[in-house]
Amino acid sequence: MTHMSDLSTAPVILGDEPGSFPHGVLAERHPAIIGQVRDAFPYGPEQHRALDALLESCLHGVIEPLPANAPDRERWRVWGVDAHAGRSWFEAPWLWSESYFYRRLLDAVGWFGPGAWQGIDPFRPFKLAELDAKETDEELAALDALEGRPAHERARALLHGSLWGNRADLGFRLSAAGAEAQEAVPGLVADDSEALWSLLQPSGTGTLCVVADNAGRELVPDLLLIAHLLAEGRVGRAVLHVKPYPYYVSDATTADVVDAVRRLTSAPGAAGEYGRGLWAAMADGRLAVRAHPFAAAPLPYADMPGDLRADFARASLTVFKGDLNYRRLVGDRLWPPTTPFRDVTACFPGPVATLRTLKSDVITGLDAATEAALDAAEGAAWRISGTHALIQVSDVTSPVAEAT
Repeated sequence: MTHMSDLSTAPVILGDEPGSFPHGVLAERHPAIIGQVRDAFPYGPEQHRALDALLESCLHGVIEPLPANAPDRERWRVWGVDAHAGRSWFEAPWLWSESYFYRRLLDAVGWFGPGAWQGIDPFRPFKLAELDAKETDEELAALDALEGRPAHERARALLHGSLWGNRADLGFRLSAAGAEAQEAVPGLVADDSEALWSLLQPSGTGTLCVVADNAGRELVPDLLLIAHLLAEGRVGRAVLHVKPYPYYVSDATTADVVDAVRRLTSAPGAAGEYGRGLWAAMADGRLAVRAHPFAAAPLPYADMPGDLRADFARASLTVFKGDLNYRRLVGDRLWPPTTPFRDVTACFPGPVATLRTLKSDVITGLDAATEAALDAAEGAAWRISGTHALIQVSDVTSPVAEAT
């Protein structure tokens, strides 16, 4: 067992090491995103000047506080902007720098207003293009093949669809039981799915919280899984936590949930039935959407405010989707991969699970043999390639969590 006093010794991930994955995000990905956003809309001179200034700041400047009229200026002060102001973007914790970049990008394009561009999602064209792609039609059509299969097979397929996101060719595949375990280097590097199902008994009374990741073709499988759990009586109510504003290019907002549900309701066959079930569940309160400000915080969930902690404490299970949410759940640190998942999530106020494809350096909960096999086969690339995934569960609520 790892002692709680040992957990802070894992170094916080920074972006200051040339050649590292975090450095590449700050030095290459963020400038590319600025260019993509600039090209996606017919912005005016004011937005273009602001985007140019953000690009210069990211590459050669320093972190600056929010404008004096920013509606969330005080919130970001609490979240550490004063502590990091004047530092290079590469010197602050990587999670913090990434998050603040997207907040400043919204300033640059006028999201917070006032003005004609207020509330215009700079990433919406990319989200809609993915949602409307022919691949989405093919993935939704694959649902028809699940109808008539045993309930446990449909549940497993939909769980894996949510896990792998838009890799639905893997997600909806009804592979032979144990196939993953036979691979020398498995795609699924940790699998607590049996523990997950044990927390979702068909009583029809529990509440499931899902902390969403991406919109588009990754949000659709999440909604399908929620629809299935509601229909089968494994949960009586679901709460989908989304971002309060556009974030990390494709992270889901309430508007993205509406787009995805509409996409499903307009589809033929089983997908349309799922969509209509979701629409009805939203209308009668069995499916709620929440956009808490902390969903866009540059901080780990260990620092969540009391009202959000109380929400999660009331849930039968909270599922964190995706890579960014995983980093915020366990802490964005260079943990030894064998660090127990239950130890780094011990402060969470209730049963918690994560469905994540690996796209960054943070990893916990692996057994030593799996880590050794991955390192031998792929070096460090397995951590960021997106070709491996995990399902991890902890149902231990610590005294520390209960007391806070």
